[in-house]
Amino acid sequence: MLHPSYSDLMKVVNSDVEPGETPVVNSRYSIVMATSKRARQIISGEDPLVEDKGRKPLSIAVEELNQGKIKILSDEAEQ
Repeated sequence: MLHPSYSDLMKVVNSDVEPGETPVVNSRYSIVMATSKRARQIISGEDPLVEDKGRKPLSIAVEELNQGKIKILSDEAEQ
C-alpha cells in the first residue's frame, strides 16, 4: 500500500486552491505522472529535496510531493 494515500496527496496538491476554483489535480493519474517524472529526474542525477534514507527514487518523489517540496502545475499554468 502506498503511504501517503492518493487522496492524501491530492489534498496536499490542491491545498492552495481557493474555494470555487478548479483543482490542480482531479485524478490519481496526475499524481502518478508527476511522481514518475520527478523520480526520473532523481534517477538522472538531480538531488532529492528530502532525506534519501536509502529509499527508491519513486518513494522519494512521493515524499517530496507530500511535504510540498514540489508542485504540480495545472495545464493553464504550463501554457
